[in-house]
Amino acid sequence: MRDSQPKTIFLKDYQVPEFLIDHSDLHFTLAAEETTVRSRLSMRRNAESTVQDASLVLHGQDMRLQSVSVDGLALAPEAYKVDEETLTLFTVPDKFTLECVTEIKPQQNTSLEGLYRSSKMYCTQCEAEGFRKITYYLDRPDVMSLFTTTIVADKTSYPVLLSNGNNVASGENSDGSHWVTWEDPFKKPAYLFALVAGDLAFIEDSFTTCSGKDVTLRIFVEAKDLDKCDHAMQSLKRSMLWDEETFGREYDLSIFNIVAVDDFNMGAMENKSLNIFNTSCVLAKPETTTDATFQRVEAIVAHEYFHNWSGNRVTCRDWFQLSLKEGFTVYRDAEFSSEMGSRTVKRVEDVNFLRTVQFAEDGGPMAHPIRPESFMEISNFYTVTVYEKGAEIVRMIAHLLGDALFRKGSDLYFDRHDGQAVTCEDFVKAMEDASGKDLSQFRCWYSQAGTPQLHVTGEYSAEHSRYTLTVKQYYKAAQQHNQPVHIPLAMALLGEAGALRLQLQGAAPNPDTADNTELVLDVTEAEQQFVFENIPEQPVPSLLRGFSAPVQLQFAYSRDELMFLVSNDSDGFCRWDACQQLGVLALKDMIAAHQAGEDMQLDHRLITAYEHLLTDESLDKSMVALMLSLPSEAYMASIMEKADVQAIHVARMTARVEIAEQLQELLWDSYNANVLTVAYQADEQQIAARSLKNTALHYLMLLENEQVLNLCLTQYQQAQNMTDSMAALAALVNSSFEQQKQNALADFYQRWQAEALVVNQWLSVQAGCYLAGTLDRVQALMAHQAFDIKNPNKVRSVIGAFTANAVNFHQTDGSGYQFLADQIIILNTLNPQIAARLLGPLTKWKQYKNDSAALMRDALQRIMGEEKLSKDVYEVVSKSLQA
Repeated sequence: MRDSQPKTIFLKDYQVPEFLIDHSDLHFTLAAEETTVRSRLSMRRNAESTVQDASLVLHGQDMRLQSVSVDGLALAPEAYKVDEETLTLFTVPDKFTLECVTEIKPQQNTSLEGLYRSSKMYCTQCEAEGFRKITYYLDRPDVMSLFTTTIVADKTSYPVLLSNGNNVASGENSDGSHWVTWEDPFKKPAYLFALVAGDLAFIEDSFTTCSGKDVTLRIFVEAKDLDKCDHAMQSLKRSMLWDEETFGREYDLSIFNIVAVDDFNMGAMENKSLNIFNTSCVLAKPETTTDATFQRVEAIVAHEYFHNWSGNRVTCRDWFQLSLKEGFTVYRDAEFSSEMGSRTVKRVEDVNFLRTVQFAEDGGPMAHPIRPESFMEISNFYTVTVYEKGAEIVRMIAHLLGDALFRKGSDLYFDRHDGQAVTCEDFVKAMEDASGKDLSQFRCWYSQAGTPQLHVTGEYSAEHSRYTLTVKQYYKAAQQHNQPVHIPLAMALLGEAGALRLQLQGAAPNPDTADNTELVLDVTEAEQQFVFENIPEQPVPSLLRGFSAPVQLQFAYSRDELMFLVSNDSDGFCRWDACQQLGVLALKDMIAAHQAGEDMQLDHRLITAYEHLLTDESLDKSMVALMLSLPSEAYMASIMEKADVQAIHVARMTARVEIAEQLQELLWDSYNANVLTVAYQADEQQIAARSLKNTALHYLMLLENEQVLNLCLTQYQQAQNMTDSMAALAALVNSSFEQQKQNALADFYQRWQAEALVVNQWLSVQAGCYLAGTLDRVQALMAHQAFDIKNPNKVRSVIGAFTANAVNFHQTDGSGYQFLADQIIILNTLNPQIAARLLGPLTKWKQYKNDSAALMRDALQRIMGEEKLSKDVYEVVSKSLQA
């Protein structure tokens, strides 16, 4: 256990920097044993600081200081002090040039922060605090500087040398090395610095901006991956055009580079003009990439490009403001993806993820507002709360203001704060100033943790043709001190003939809705009533349409009312949600029966609802596939007071088998109707067809007969794309056809062993198998030549996939928990950031029944007992145990 607790950093203690850096001139010499970094920083005291006689304290870790000088004069040893995290110069002038020479060893940097080696190339990851592992610096986002970077390396081994901005000079040396100088004309904080050196090939294209400027676009990869770059390039061009048309944002340099890196902690990084991507988020072609990954690549390329304005040109003042750039940019990339495909499907997928993962985070020990009040390690706050809930907060502002005023607000925000490091408050203020709307109460969303509970009841008076909605908002026990927030509640009332015209008592007709059949209610108090006049029949309310706010809605729908919504609601989200609620009720019945030792019976209404979905040819096939999917085991666990994982799994599997048995004829029809014979395209129509076909296949494989086995084997053997191949392989892996399963796994690996990303899918499908014995299989996979615990993609594919495999991770003897603890202890010393992120399942120990909870807590205590815990792991474990 650590001798002392890591320091907690508080938002309330923020002070402006005591020094500023006007220009950063960096010189890297990349050599086999070490890299030498020479930094020349033009510095001055910050006139806005209240401390004008402070010593200069620079951040720095894991490096050796060779020399330090001020204005050309080398400093004596007594003039400065070096410790594990800082370099302190006791006395400096008000304006000066600081020069430091340091040595670092990128090849030993397994944390993948700062400058490190990935395979045979050098690359960087500096967000959030990685730059301090490169050279001594003021590594904080409110210190923005102009950067000039020179890189020197062996020309044969590293013919490509990249950094931010424009290539302004280059040359060769007599020793076989060469050099390139890059100059970035825009001020940026150190976290946006990037460097890449390697033997890379690239594809090139161009884009002409709205003002007529030509931009060169390049994607750099290993030569073997050149055939997997076209989709990312086209996604980039679509993103650039969309950002011009939707947000008026034009790219500001003459070149935009993307580099694919195999060893990367994150998905991608928006470094100014030099985006560095995890290979899994940029490489794509039909033979090796699933439909879901094609969509993910497009979304992440867009996300990182959109950061050029929402994150780079306007950045965050401090890391507490992280959602300022991430929440806003996730909202922007979600809107982009919605326009590129099905808006309803995209919305349902996002909400499903939010409700399953973020709501659980809101109820756990790491719960925090989208603008946290404190942290020990900022890397732990790159969370679904900051990103996805942060995006929902922006979405609500857009909903409250409307399209035109929201665009006006975003324009004002970008124009007002271009080149600045600002706060969430600055963003909201721009929206207020542009729209004239008061968002004072809305600001509570930024400072309060937890998910608001929205309890709604409805009462109909036939005598007065009046329907009254009573809405109560509150938080669960842990956040009872929270204030009511401003919740936009989109709703409609449905009658037998469709949506009813709405007249809210005391209000004029809604000018934003031509037929007045949908309203957005402003829920601002702990309890409110909304009375609707001239309602001719008992309605069924359609609530939270489009998921208009990130809240947990409670309305006591009868199962027949849910059936009605599934068949009649015009809002795609509400139809899906009604289907999910029907599934939740059915599964809860079965779980209770299993726990009582009784026979489990599936509610026939769910079968009827699914039958209607499979026979309604007017529906979006992707939506049908989503609606045919029962609520996940993770979601069921998150909504139960004390989750019984084994009972949830047995109930859900029993329900799936019965659905397959009752609807097998329709499932066969659906499968056959969606077999495509045309060339593969990752477009909306084909993705929808494959999605429904493979959903049907997975249900049919539960029947475990020879006819279905032959269907699955035929699909696997004849698949012309990775979507169909992986769907068939997953169905086989989760079946009892042991010989066919092993044959397919061996064949798949033999065929794709040279493609690392495909092998990762092979690893993941095995780690995710819900059959008994999976933990043994996972341990065997970790000894396989395809696994490398130093590679985050491999770790996520095996360890991460296993922890998401609820029934096997939550084994009754606690072996799954101890396995995870073992891996976290190892990764704590190799890559603390990845170790901390893997802790998520154990942090929710209070959510599970007593026996499981005790075993999970034991695993956490064993991790806590380690002598040298990183800040990353210590923070998560300590908060989990204190919960």
